[in-house]
Amino acid sequence: MPRPSWLNALTETWDEKVRAVSWTDKLNAADWSSYADPRTIIPTVVLTGAALFSVRLYRHYLGRIPRVGSIEPKFYRRNSLLGRVTSVGDGDNFRLFHTPGGRLAGWGWLPGRRVPQGKGDLKDETIHIRLAGIDAPELAHFGRPSQPFSKEAIDWLRSYILHRRVRAYVYKRDQYDRAVATVYVRKWLMRKDVGLQMLRKGLATVYEAKSGGEFGELEAKYRMAERWAKWNRRGMWGGKKKYFESPRDYKTRMNQSK
Repeated sequence: MPRPSWLNALTETWDEKVRAVSWTDKLNAADWSSYADPRTIIPTVVLTGAALFSVRLYRHYLGRIPRVGSIEPKFYRRNSLLGRVTSVGDGDNFRLFHTPGGRLAGWGWLPGRRVPQGKGDLKDETIHIRLAGIDAPELAHFGRPSQPFSKEAIDWLRSYILHRRVRAYVYKRDQYDRAVATVYVRKWLMRKDVGLQMLRKGLATVYEAKSGGEFGELEAKYRMAERWAKWNRRGMWGGKKKYFESPRDYKTRMNQSK
């Protein structure tokens, strides 16, 4: 059934009116004055700034770093890592699970903010830390015999930091994919430098490689601690001097015997 002529005429008139009003005309016709009102601008600027600041805060302080390869170069020498020690592999290195913000950020008590316990859950989720400025006696590995006091060194380090929260001030990434760091742990409300304690107990020597040594600003303090341990014949310094071999000398001898 054909449409009435009056309906067709009405439709054509409407279409012409719609086409006559362009998108630009609509935009120009809009009342933009409300957007220039300070009551609109100020809250918008404040909320945008707060959002950007929150993102920056999270990335800089609360973003978890799972492994050494995830540490940006600019992070070194400027920031520290707070975390829990999950394993100790040698007398001068260990694995750290990064817990940014610590308990204040919910680690240890909020759901989803707990340190994994199983080896499978920790795989690729820990940072390998090398204690800066010291060298501990070498354990037996790669077919090489162990050094005297290597077991005492690793046993002491495990008893001192394993499953405890520590703070690591990182300096660089070494050739073995470890973060070289000065590490502190709380003991009886006192902050203790782990490397310094090992030197005082005669369970490590000052790092003596020709290059690559890192001390922060603690080299003089470390050398004084080593001299004190020697004088008091602590740990590895308790034997006869002619039989003493430093970790550095031991590694040099092992490399030459290959």
